[in-house]
Amino acid sequence: MDVDTRLLRYFVAVAEEGSLTRAAQRLFVSQPALTKQVRQLETQLGVRLFTRSRTGMAVTEAGRALADRVPALLADWDRTLRATKAAASRAQRVLRVGFVASAANEATPRIVAEFARRRPGWRAEMRQATWSDPSAGLADAEVEVALVRLPFPGQDAVRVAALFSEPRCVALADAHPLAAHEVIPFHELWDEPFVAAPPETGRWRDYWLAADEREGHPVRIGAVTDQPDDWLTAIANGYGIALAPESASRFYARPGITYRPVTGVSPSQVGVAWAPADDANPVVSDFVQCCLDGLGASGGPDAGNGPAGEGGRVR
Repeated sequence: MDVDTRLLRYFVAVAEEGSLTRAAQRLFVSQPALTKQVRQLETQLGVRLFTRSRTGMAVTEAGRALADRVPALLADWDRTLRATKAAASRAQRVLRVGFVASAANEATPRIVAEFARRRPGWRAEMRQATWSDPSAGLADAEVEVALVRLPFPGQDAVRVAALFSEPRCVALADAHPLAAHEVIPFHELWDEPFVAAPPETGRWRDYWLAADEREGHPVRIGAVTDQPDDWLTAIANGYGIALAPESASRFYARPGITYRPVTGVSPSQVGVAWAPADDANPVVSDFVQCCLDGLGASGGPDAGNGPAGEGGRVR
């Protein structure tokens, strides 16, 4: 019998939390979607894993037997998967580097060039991830290292070195009344519909909606997109506005869209992330050091402000 490891991860979260609500929050998925996955696993196994009540989810005897064994199984699978893909990369002398749109931006070429200088014969293979995967492939072992926007789901399970910060701005259609303003206070945007990332991105999506900086004011969603082109189209068509890094005004400039500075929201941080299993990987370490040397220590946007100015601490 083949069982999707994702179903097992969902099962473990519910078993550990004892609550669908808390497990859904931990996994950054909706509660109905999580309920569906748990039922799918029970159907595949042909056993009941939980008893459901108003107080939460209690594991059955069969559920306890599975819960005792699955964490070690998943950990071993993760190690095996990473080791297999890392071996393939070493054989090809390729370092797989994930990135989300608008991560290190114009700094990326000099990071890659410095890596090539340090590692002759090696190549940094850049892989752009969709916004539904803010870890840029790191969570699924698709890459060894990633250039990311902080915070992102699963961040606590990996190593992260913050590189630099930059202000957030707002992207709006040229015809929007606020586009004529030179600077826009964030509270003037609270009632506007926003173009958002997919719901499963959890706190990453919430961060780009500035959900914690609205003083309790609810968010209005005008459109959901997963790719930069779709995001730009939705904004240009007037479906909503969006917060973005200041650098987006350079990298995603297009007719029909205006970018304006916003006051009252915290800046965005860029970081480099890698799996704890790669702490001793010298190739990964070299790439991380290239990021720190090229951004955190000497020349990233706003270098000297925030974590990057503190030496790009690993945490």
